[in-house]
Amino acid sequence: MGESKADVLLGTLDLLLLKLLELGPNHGWGLAERLEEVSSGVFQVNQGSVYPALQRLKRKGFITSSWGVSENGRRARYYELTQGGMGALKEELARWARTAGAVEQVIALTPPTPKVGS
Repeated sequence: MGESKADVLLGTLDLLLLKLLELGPNHGWGLAERLEEVSSGVFQVNQGSVYPALQRLKRKGFITSSWGVSENGRRARYYELTQGGMGALKEELARWARTAGAVEQVIALTPPTPKVGS
């Protein structure tokens, strides 16, 4: 089937970013690093994916941003979850649970046992 990691992540990036921001404010580079760390390297997201997703979430009012100083002393834009973002996160988590449950049901299917003598 040959799906790449990015293909799998595409539909879930917003959810994952909202979840990470629930833990506290962070900058884009920090979010990408944290995502890779927490997923044991399964999700390796480049900045070309993270920043457009953050801008999309910001346009929707799910996050806000402000300038701050990163751990290495550089100026960085920090993103933070809004109340609307918290509601969106809860909805996305419920949708994910339904989707994951449905996938599990399909995966659990077993083929019929062949009849003896057939």
